[in-house]
Parts: sequence; C-alpha cells; structure tokens
Amino acid sequence: MDTPTLSHITLRAADRELLQSALAFYTSLGFAVVREDDQGHWLVYFSLPGTGGGPTSPTPGGGNNALLNVTPTTSGGIGSGSPAVGPRQVGSPIGRALTPMLLDPVLPSTLHLRLADADAPVRATPVPEQLNAAPVSLIFTAADLLPLERLCLNKEYRSQAMTRKDGAGYLYVADPLGNVVVFTTKAHPLSSRLLSSSSAASASSAGSGPTTIPYTETTTYKVAADLAAAPPTLTSTPSSQSGASTKHTTVEPKRIGILTSGGDSQGMNAAVRSVVRMCHIKGCKPFAIYDGYQGLVDNRIIPFGWADVQGLLRLGGTVIGTARCLAFRERAGRLLGALNLVMRGIDALVVVGGDGSLTGADKLRSEWPSLLDELLQNNKITADQREKYAHLTIVGLVGSIDNDMSSTDMTIGCASALHRICEAIDAIEATALSHSRAFVIEVMGRHCGWLALMAALATGADWLFVPERPVMTDDWKASMCEHLARVHHRGQKKIMVIVSEGAIDRELNPIKAETVRDVLDQQLGLDARVTTLGHVQRGGSPAFYDRYLGTVQGVRAVEEILRSTPSTPSPMIGVSQNKITVHPLVKAVELTHAVSAAIERKEFARAMELRDPEFAPTFDTFVAMNNMPPEWFGATAKSGPLAYASPSPSAAASPITATAPPSTAGAPPTGLKIGILHLGAPAGGVNAATRAAALLALNRGHTPVAIYNGIDGLIRGDTAVITRRMVLNWTARGGSELGTNRDQPGDQLGVCAYQLQRLGLHALMFVGGFEAFTALHTLTKARDQYPALCIPMVLVPATISNNVPGTDYSLGSDTALNEIVSACDKLKQSASASRRRVFVMEVHGGNVGYLATLGALAGGATSCYIPEEGLNLATIQRDVDHLRKRYEAETGSGAKQGRVVLRNENVSECYTTEVMCSILRAESQGEFDARAAVLGHLQQGGAPSPLDRTRATRLAAMCIDWIERHTCDTYAPALAMLGDRNDGGSYPPRSSSPTNGPVYTKTRESACVIGIRGADLVFTPVVDLMLLNTDLKNRRAREAWWMTWRGLVPLLAGYAIPPQVAVEQFARKPEGVRSSESTSVTGLGLLPGDAKL
Repeated sequence: MDTPTLSHITLRAADRELLQSALAFYTSLGFAVVREDDQGHWLVYFSLPGTGGGPTSPTPGGGNNALLNVTPTTSGGIGSGSPAVGPRQVGSPIGRALTPMLLDPVLPSTLHLRLADADAPVRATPVPEQLNAAPVSLIFTAADLLPLERLCLNKEYRSQAMTRKDGAGYLYVADPLGNVVVFTTKAHPLSSRLLSSSSAASASSAGSGPTTIPYTETTTYKVAADLAAAPPTLTSTPSSQSGASTKHTTVEPKRIGILTSGGDSQGMNAAVRSVVRMCHIKGCKPFAIYDGYQGLVDNRIIPFGWADVQGLLRLGGTVIGTARCLAFRERAGRLLGALNLVMRGIDALVVVGGDGSLTGADKLRSEWPSLLDELLQNNKITADQREKYAHLTIVGLVGSIDNDMSSTDMTIGCASALHRICEAIDAIEATALSHSRAFVIEVMGRHCGWLALMAALATGADWLFVPERPVMTDDWKASMCEHLARVHHRGQKKIMVIVSEGAIDRELNPIKAETVRDVLDQQLGLDARVTTLGHVQRGGSPAFYDRYLGTVQGVRAVEEILRSTPSTPSPMIGVSQNKITVHPLVKAVELTHAVSAAIERKEFARAMELRDPEFAPTFDTFVAMNNMPPEWFGATAKSGPLAYASPSPSAAASPITATAPPSTAGAPPTGLKIGILHLGAPAGGVNAATRAAALLALNRGHTPVAIYNGIDGLIRGDTAVITRRMVLNWTARGGSELGTNRDQPGDQLGVCAYQLQRLGLHALMFVGGFEAFTALHTLTKARDQYPALCIPMVLVPATISNNVPGTDYSLGSDTALNEIVSACDKLKQSASASRRRVFVMEVHGGNVGYLATLGALAGGATSCYIPEEGLNLATIQRDVDHLRKRYEAETGSGAKQGRVVLRNENVSECYTTEVMCSILRAESQGEFDARAAVLGHLQQGGAPSPLDRTRATRLAAMCIDWIERHTCDTYAPALAMLGDRNDGGSYPPRSSSPTNGPVYTKTRESACVIGIRGADLVFTPVVDLMLLNTDLKNRRAREAWWMTWRGLVPLLAGYAIPPQVAVEQFARKPEGVRSSESTSVTGLGLLPGDAKL
C-alpha cells in the first residue's frame, strides 16, 4: 500500500549542549553528517561497508541503504512526520555487528537536527520509566538487534529490549532530546513479515565466518567512493509540505594531516597506515606532512592514497620522516605552518611523537585563531577561509621508546626497543659466561628508566640504575659492590649491570656506565666491559605489540577528530587497563613534566607514583628477586620486598587480594616446601616463571621442589630440589625445562594426594594452560576426599592460545604473536615477489581465535577465520570475490602487494588449509594463485619475548607472596583443623616436612588462578572461574576482550572501500621545496628579508 512520504524529519534542541549530545547520539547509531549550515546538522545513513554506494538523490532504488520509518508523534515528542514507504531487504557481507541490517528505501532517510526557535521553544516531555510506553518519534527497521543492544550497553544509553506477541523484536532507546527511538525486526510497521530474529541473525553471523564488525568505539564507518573526486550530495527540502524546489549541496571531505615528530620509534608507521586508511574509510582525505614540523613550515605536504601505506607495518622508524624544527618554536614559524595548512584545506592534525611534539601541537591549536587573524590581516587568506578553517583539531599519539608519557601504560615503540635490548643482552651473556666477565650495559632513557628496568627484569640482571629510584645509601658504590661480591662468591660466572642513560645518585649526580665499570674493576677485581647499545634500540622491525598499539590508536585518533568540537580539549590517545583511552593532552604532558620536577626535588617516591601502574611493582619485584635490602632504595623493611602485594583490585578481582604484605609469624620455622610443575603445551615464559618463583622462595628461606613431566611426574614421584645454579640462566630459554604433558589426574587422585603428603609439600604452583586449569579444579574438588590436597594451590596461566579463564594474557601468547607477524612479513614478501599470490597461513589457538585475530591485525592480513565465528562457503566466496576484484583493479598499476589470510587450526574440519587453497585457486578465475603455510610448533618460539619474561617474573613472584600469606594463616591451627578421621584414627604427619607440621586449608580462596586484568594482578578462585567464566566444551573463557578489534581486520584490509580507491597512489616524497610551492617567511612580512628558518 502507498503511504505518505517525507523528505526529512526535524528534531529540535533547546540549547547547543543538547544539540551536540543529540548529534553524538545519532552518529553513534550509524548516521553520518553530510551538511552543516545555519539551519543545523543534516544526517543520513550511508551504504553499508562493502557495497561501495553513497548517498543519492531521492529516486526509487537509490543506493542509500537505510530506512527511516517515522510514525507521527502522538503527544509531547519533539519529532514530527509521517511513515515512509515500505522497504526491500538488501544483504551485506560486512558491517552486521556495527550497524543493523539496513534496507533500501524509496527516499533517503534524512534527519535534521537544529536549535529551537526563540519564538517556538521546545516543550519538555519527561520520558516514562518504561520506554515502550513512551510516545514514539522514530522507528528503524533492522534485521539484527543484538549489535544495537551491545552498542547501547557500551555507550550507557537508556534502552529497553522486548519481544511482542507478533514475534518481532523491539529495542527502545531514549535520545538526549526526550524522544524514544525504536528499532524493530519487523519489515514494516504495517507488515506482519519479520526480517529475522535477533537470535537467528546472531546464529547466522556465527556460522558465516568473519562477516561481523564488532568494533563499537566508532561513530560510523562511512563507505563511499573517493569523495575528493566525487563528493556526496544531499537532496532535501525544508519540509515535505513546503513545495520548495530541490537543491543540491556538495560536501567536501574533511582533510586530515598526519606528522611524526621527535625521536623515531618502531610502530610509527603502523599508526600512519591506520590513520590514512581510516580516513579513506570515513570519507576523509589524508595528507602526510614530511619531516615533522619542519615539513609543516616548508610546505612538504602531500595527499596519501590507500596504496601509499601498504607494506608499512613491518618497517621501523617513520617513512614520512621526522626532524627537529627550531623555526616552529617561534610564532613566525607557526604562522607559516598555519598558512600552509589553510592553503591545503587541512583543519585537523594527528601528531605522533613525544611530550615535546605534543606540546607544540597543542600550542599551535591554542594560537590558531590569532594566527588566522594575522594571516587575514596580511591578506594571505580570505575572509571565507578564515571562517571555514576557524578551528584546528589536534589529536596526539605518543611515539616514544622511553615509555615516559603519563596517562598511558605503554607508548608506541617501547616494546620494540625492549626487544632490541634483550636480544643484545642475550647475545652478550654468551661471551660473559665464556670469559667470566662483568658487563655494564647502557640503554636509552634520559628521563625515564622504564627500558632499563624492564630489560633488567627480563634478562636477570644483577644490578640496576634508573633516575626514578636511585640507591639511597651514603655510598652507592659500596652497596653495589657488597651485593655483587655476594653474587660472585656463590659461584655466578657472569655479572650484568644495566644503566639508564639518565641514571643519578640520591644527590642527583649522574652515574655513567664507565664509572660503574671502573668501580667493578678496581674494587671487585672483575674483568668489566661497557656496551652502549645506542640507536640500535630504535631500529629493526616493530614488535607485535607496537604494531597493534599503533594500529588501534590510529583508528581511535580519526574517530576523535570526527567527534571533536571547538570546545573539546586536544586529546591524547593512550592505553590503560588494556583499553584504549583518551586524556586531555595538556594534562598528560603536565603529569609527564611533573616526574622530572619530582626528581629534581629529590621526591623519588612521588616520581615512582607518576609513572605507569606497573613501574613501581616491577621495581619492587627486581629488588626482591635479587635479594637486596629494600631500604637501600628508600623502602622501609616492614613494607616487604614486594610492594605490589596489595594492588588495586579490578572489578573482576577476588576479595582475597590483601591490603598488607604477608606476615611470616605463623610460618614453619624452617620454611615452606613449594612444589612447581608444568602442565600443558610448552609456552614462552614458563621457565622464566619457574626461575622467578624458585629464586624468590630461596631468598625467603623456602625450599622449591621441581616436579618433572607434569601430573605424570607427580604420580611417579619424579622430583628434585631446585637450586640457584639450576635456574640461573632460564630467563631466556624457551620450552619447558621441567618437562610437560597434557595428562590429567583422572583416577590417580589418590596417588597424587599420597605423593604430595610423602613429599611434605605445603603448597603447589602450576605453570600451564587449560590442562593445568582443569587439573587444578579437579584437585580442588577432591579436597573433601583427600586431606593432603588441602594446601594452597595456584596457577600461572601459560599457553600460546590465551584460553585460560581469569586473565587477559597468558604467558607465551606474546611470543607466539611475534612469531606470527614475523611469518606474515616473510610470506607477504614472497607473495609480492610473485605478484599474484595469496598465502593461507594456519596458526595455533585451539578453539580460540586470539592468535589469528591479533596476528591478522598486526600482520596486515587480508582476512582471518576464527572458531568464534565459524567458516562456510559463503564466507570463502566473499573473500575470493574481494581478492579477485583487488587483483583486477591492480592490473597495469604496477602494484605488487602480497596478501596473507590467517586461518585458525580448529575453525573448520571440512575447510582445511589445503582445501581452502584449492577453492581459492579454482574460484580466482586466473587472477591469483594460492599457497598454504602451516606454522605449527614454530609459534611456540625460541627465546620468550621480553613482555612474556617480565609478565612471568611478576606473576611468579606474586604467587610466592600469595602462598606465604595462605600457608602462614593456616599453619598454626592446621593440626587442630585436621581432627580425627571418621574411623577413629588420626591423619599421619607429612613425613618429610621440615617441621612434621601440615598446612591445611579448604577455602575456595586457597585454590586460585592469578591473572593479568588490565594493569592489575588478581587472584580468582578456580571454582568461581569454572562456574562463571568457562566454556568447558570449547576449552576457553566466555569473555574475549580482543573481539573488540576483530572488525578492524577486514576494514583495514579494504573490504569497505571500492577496489579502484584501494590502488590509488598519491604520495611522492618531495625532494625539496620548489619555489612555486613554498611560501617564504619574508613574503608574509614576518621576519627581515635576510632571515632564514
């Protein structure tokens, strides 16, 4: 049936604040702003990713894939209008989880947001408690409501979901203006046909492979052709009743500049690539500013196409260059830079650099209005340009190998620099052992000791100098020599001392590596050498984490630009608690400078507080691992060697997290016997965790016991006491030195309990994966039957699959991801040499897509297949079509991009890696070839990555602390708690216990999994995890934080843009500034004629 139609619906806001809130609300639901004028904001739905369409004029069958079904407001609402015509459903391979399955309308769906007229104020209408009882202003038809429910939950919108008697799903959402927006699965308000239920859509999505984009940080993913060549048009009339003629408005794409400044760091290229590609996805036009602020002053600014950033992920440094610019420090230089930006039409900048670079960017923004006024006064710009570019948007990304910026846990480049340092120290260790030498290694870090600290922990160094916490004794030389003499006398052949380049003593006097070498030579008689690593720390290919961080932060930077307002402070994109964060740039820089100020005032405790959350706990771990008196570094003895014994627990933390260091008053007088066993597949960091636990236990007077070959070794009683010499060099070793397998206790529970009692173990520490998790749970559930199992037991998660519940990261997963991205680089290099080849690379992961997803994101893969989504022929066909179109578009362009597709090993029993290659070859129509690559056990890596080593050391040290707490609390009353057996006898003592006294505890908190949740280390009872957060059938946790980024893989691979856009190249690095392009400072009348910048 025909129904009345309208060109748009107008929503009025009482003030500008409400108007901005409404604009943010509707853009988050998928609307895109296509025009802004004195009458307000005009918004429409663009076509779905992958369709390549754009907003069109209101003709039947137009490409605007959205339906705005508007019902008249019955009372009190602010919207007005009448129902739109009926839709026809269209499909889309991508975008289902980001936006609902939208429909082709006869007319475009247009919203008009504007301020209410002074003579016609908005009548406020309260939204009722039950949203489904409110007057309805807007109705949208969607095939799947689940993604929208998740979006509303993430955005904290007031919403209500329900299913009516007609079987249709409804989602009611309150907007900031007092309207209730309704999404329904009903095909049309006057129809009884349903598009699909939410559950059906979800099931379809789960079985169709990677067709969803569950990334919800963004406002909208705009997919259109090259807007610079063919800008979108919006056709509208002021009102459907006005009879006004149709007018067309051309919307220019927003132009965004990106520059890298300050010291180069690995991962900057990943950020450049991400920003450029997200600009194209969003319909913006990116420009690269070569050589940082110097290029801004010299007008070295050129547009970047999609293909200009291909292959950047594997490159270190920054391809667009960086340079120090003295001219930009003066207003004259900034004035020239402002002119160049205006002439290019750029009013937004993404700046990647350190605190100095970001400070300069914010200063440019603060001066922007006055700079434009001066340019207008000098007749260098027109009044229209002054009005059009009245506001400059700045977004900062921190690129620094020192990790010295506050308000973020990690900076782009610091992980890769740590890789270079650890690789060098591992190599030096071999010669140090051969000649029994001492090495003093100087690393970068002029104002921050993060690199030195993490390298010391990751390589097992013996002494450390950092600026934030100097040695607080009267004579640091005597303290160092006392400790290192003790280390040398117990038989250690090599000595490693790491010095940060900014190291100082407590009186702020600099400490140089040469000075330390002379002290070791003259006072200890050691053959000492100095190695200064220098700029090798900045080189090489970026590590996985820097690629990942640069990519996701670049995406967020573009989104912040698009949602920024003139009143929004310049944001700095960071990472905290494993989430991408946004902080005011100026505040972050102030806190960073506060660290240096605190050091200058000798307030070293304050300086430690201002560093990232892991800095102080890691330093305390290093002190404890080396058995040094805490008071040497300003800590009181009663505070305990591990200050992180009381971290701030996250929401997921167990209530057992203590607020005080453990007391040893109730411990056995001769210490505890702590069993350590490995269970599951080998993973990087397992040996480092064992070494850390054993050394800390020995430092505290306990006896660590190695249980060889997992549960099987425990059943056989295959054990040995661990000595210092045994684990001395285990930090950099891969695999499992104790041996491991996947055996479970099964029907041997009684034998396990017998061996634990025979060995006299007071506690048990597992290091392993999901097998260790289930074994720990099995032993815990059997405590009522076997009292010998009533001891504290803890699991350190270690598996490359990252599938252990209760933690964001498992040991070994970072090592595996580094191997995967390295393999991606090599395979893409081979594929690009062959010009038209695609590699299908199979990766591990079990039933978890963690490795495939993040490996694809950081390795630049075209697609990935994971068990959480499944795999079918439709998904494969979609990817074949995408690849074929890309190779067709690249014909004759000279492009030689290699492509890789990642496949999880368990994604499908039918579509194996070889079968997929055969399908790709058969369906490619001769456009490309396909080959298989199975990484297999190479993903377990050789030497563990530095992040895995530091995580392993911290987790293991925390576990010893936890074990002490629980054993000391239960040791004294243990005999009384055991009581008599049911048969009238008594339980025998543990025959080989040092004290013949048992430890007895059955509390749920005494069997835990330690996990990394954000920046916190938390213990969670294994019984709680098994009940609430474990998918036992699929051997994985129910929560997967990394799925947030799943949708970026196809987006950054180009699924959301037409093939012709993906092959366009604009960038040609400028050889210099041509006179026709440059603008002299003299010409602006800024400096005398003979002045030069």
